[in-house]
Amino acid sequence: MLGICRGRRKFLAASLTILFVPAITWIYLFAGSFEDGKPVSLSPLESQPHSPRYAVSSQQERESLEVRVREVEEENRVLRKQLSLAQGRGPVHHRGNHSKTYSMEEGTGDSESLRAGIVAGNSSECGQQPVVEKCETIHVAIVCAGYNASRDVVTLVKSVLFHRRNPLHFHLIADAIAKQILATLFQTWMVPAVRIDFYDADELKSEVSWIPNKHYSGIYGLMKLVLTKTLPSNLERVIVLDTDITFATDIAELWAVFHKFKGQQVLGLVENQSDWYLGNLWKNHRPWPALGRGYNTGVILLLLDKLRKMKWEQMWRLTAERELMSMLSTSLADQDIFNAVIKQNPFLVYQLPCFWNVQLSDHTRSEQCYRDVSDLKVIHWNSPKKLRVKNKHVEFFRNLYLTFLEYDGNLLRRELFGCPSEADVNSENLQKQLSELDEDDLCYEFRRERFTVHRTHLYFLHYEYEPASDNTDVTLVAQLSMDRLQMLEAICKHWEGPISLALYLSDAEAQQFLRYAQGSEVLMSRHNVGYHIVYKEGQFYPVNLLRNVAMKHISTPYMFLSDIDFLPMYGLYEYLRKSVIQLDLANTKKALIVPAFETLRYRLSFPKSKAELLSMLDMGTLFTFRYHVWTKGHAPTNFAKWRTATTPYRVEWEADFEPYVVVRKDCPEYDRRFVGFGWNKVAHIMELDAQEYEFTVLPNAYMIHMPHAPSFDITKFRSNKQYRICLKTLKEEFQQDMSRHYGFAALKYLTAENNS
Repeated sequence: MLGICRGRRKFLAASLTILFVPAITWIYLFAGSFEDGKPVSLSPLESQPHSPRYAVSSQQERESLEVRVREVEEENRVLRKQLSLAQGRGPVHHRGNHSKTYSMEEGTGDSESLRAGIVAGNSSECGQQPVVEKCETIHVAIVCAGYNASRDVVTLVKSVLFHRRNPLHFHLIADAIAKQILATLFQTWMVPAVRIDFYDADELKSEVSWIPNKHYSGIYGLMKLVLTKTLPSNLERVIVLDTDITFATDIAELWAVFHKFKGQQVLGLVENQSDWYLGNLWKNHRPWPALGRGYNTGVILLLLDKLRKMKWEQMWRLTAERELMSMLSTSLADQDIFNAVIKQNPFLVYQLPCFWNVQLSDHTRSEQCYRDVSDLKVIHWNSPKKLRVKNKHVEFFRNLYLTFLEYDGNLLRRELFGCPSEADVNSENLQKQLSELDEDDLCYEFRRERFTVHRTHLYFLHYEYEPASDNTDVTLVAQLSMDRLQMLEAICKHWEGPISLALYLSDAEAQQFLRYAQGSEVLMSRHNVGYHIVYKEGQFYPVNLLRNVAMKHISTPYMFLSDIDFLPMYGLYEYLRKSVIQLDLANTKKALIVPAFETLRYRLSFPKSKAELLSMLDMGTLFTFRYHVWTKGHAPTNFAKWRTATTPYRVEWEADFEPYVVVRKDCPEYDRRFVGFGWNKVAHIMELDAQEYEFTVLPNAYMIHMPHAPSFDITKFRSNKQYRICLKTLKEEFQQDMSRHYGFAALKYLTAENNS
C-alpha cells in the first residue's frame, strides 16, 4: 500500500514538473527580454545593438538562455518518457497469500470522476485506496432453480473458486430441485473456506407472482428484487450474480468497489450494452423506462443495510405497480423494474466499469467495451442462445467458458492458508478415519478408497417422474463409465420404466456425455431417467459407491439391481410390477432373481420370448452367464429347473452367489470396501441372506449380457498379484465384520468360503 502511494507521489511530481517547469522557464525568458520596460528582441535579425559592449553582452545572454532552454526541454522529454512508462504499468496488484491486502483498480462513478483522481492530484487517494482484507468473507447471492440452472451455476462457481483468495459465503435462493442437487454437490465437494446457505425460492413466489413476466427465466427471474427481505438482516452487502456468468479475475476486486460508493449510492451496476432500452431495435419496440441505455442486472452490488433504510421494498413495488398499468408485463424480468426505479432515482446507482459485465446478448455492443480494455473481468452469456450467440469474437469467450466448464473441480479444494476455516464435522471425521490407516500397509490404497468423498452432481439432466397409482413401480438401477455410454439407448428401448444411473466421469467427460445425450432422440425423449454424475478421483473404479448413489436416488418403492452391460427382456418392466404384487414384496423380505444369460455376438437378434431364448441356448447362440469362467456365480439359480418352470421357485444362498435381483428400496447398501473388480455383488447378496431375504427365481424373466472389451479393473486383477492378495484380505475382513454383526448365523459364510 505504501509503495503504491509513493508511486503516485512520483507520478504527481512528474506531472507538476511537466506543467510548471516550462511555464516558469518561458516567463523567465520573456521577463529577461525587457530592458528598462522595453522589449528586447532575441532574434539576431531584429536586434540592433547601440554599442559593441552591448552587443557582446546581449550575445552572451542569448547563448546562455538558449542552452538553458535546451536543458529544460531535455528534462521534459525524460519526464514525459517516465510518465508514459508509469501509465503503461498501471497500479500494482498484490495477489499472493502473503499479502495482507489487495489493491484494487479504479471504478467509474456516475461522472467517471474517480478515474481522473490521480491526474487531478488528489493526494488523499493514497489514504482512501479500497482494499479487501485477506480473510474477509465475500458474500455472493445467486437465484437458481431447476436442473439446467443447477448445472450452469457450477461453471460460475468454478470460475470464482479458481481466482479467489478470500473465504466465500454463497447465498443460494433455490427451489427444491436445485437445493437437492447443490446441497449434495457442495457437501461432497468439500471446498475449504466456502459456506453455503439455502433460501426457499418457492416461499418467495408470492412476493413476485403478481408481476407478469415474459422473460424465459420465469418467476425466478424476479426474485432478486426481494433480496433485502430474504437475506439475513445483519448482512450489509452482497454481490448478486446470474447463473450464466463467468469470472476471469478475483471476485475480491469487485467486492472492493463497495468502498467507492458515496452518498446514497446503493446499487452497483454496469450499463446495458445493447440498444434495448433506447427503443430502436424494431418498429413499435416499447421498452420499460430507463436512464439512457439502462443497466444490466446480471452483476449487481447491493448495499443491503442502506437499501432497507431507504425502504427499497416499498420503492420497487410502487414503481412496478405504476409502470405495469401501461406496460402490462416485464420483458426482462427484474432488470426492467430495477431500471424504472433508477430512472426516477438516479442517485441510487454507482456505475461499474463495463468490464465487470461484458454482455454477449443478441444485440450487444460489448465490443466497444472490450476493444478499449485488455483485462476483461466478467463475461455474461445473457442471450437465450448462450454459447451459440452470434459474435465475431465468440470463440475467444467460448474458450474461456469451456476452460472452467471442463476444469477438474477437485483441484479447487485448496486451503486458504492463514485464514481460519469453520469446523466441518464431515471433514474432521474423514481426516480422523484416514489418520487411523497405516500408510505402510500394502493394501492402503484399497482401504483409503472406502473413505474417499467423491464430488457428486445428482440429476445432471432434466428428470420427471409421476408415481404409479398402484404403488408397484420399479426402477432399474445401474452404474457405468464413459466406455459403456453406447449401452444407454439400447437399455432405454428395452426398459420403459424409470431408470437411475450413476456415471463415473471426469469434468470433461461429463460435458461429452451431456453433448451425447442432447444429440440423442432416444435419450431426450425419456424424462424418467436420472443421471447422477460421480466425479473421478483416485485410482480405482468405486463400483459399489456408484451403485449406492443410484439406489439412494430412486423415486419408486422397488428397484431392479442390474448392470449396464445387460439388456432386459422386452416387457420385463411390466412383468416385474405384476410379480411384486403376486409375491407380496411389500410385506415380505424377498429378492426376486432375474436369470442372466450372455452372448458372444456383438450383433444379436434379441429373443422375444422364453421359448425363443431356450432355442438360442440349444443352438449355442446364448449361454448362461459366465458359464465358461465363473459358473458358481449364478449356478444356484438352477437354470435346468428354470427351463421348465412356470411358477416362481425358491433357491438357497451358496458361496459366491451374485444374481441380479429386484428388492424393496430399503434393502442394505453395497459395501464400499470393494472397489474395481471382485466380490462387489457377492458381498451384497451375502448380506441380504444374513438379513434373511428369501431368494425367489422368476420363471418368465431374463436378461442378456452384451459383449465388450475387458475393463481396466479386471485387467489389473488378472495381472497384478498384489491386487488379488488385497482382495482376499478385504474378503476375510468383510466376513469377520459379518460375524460380529450377525453373530452365530453368519458363521456359515466362513465355512462355505473354506469349502469352496
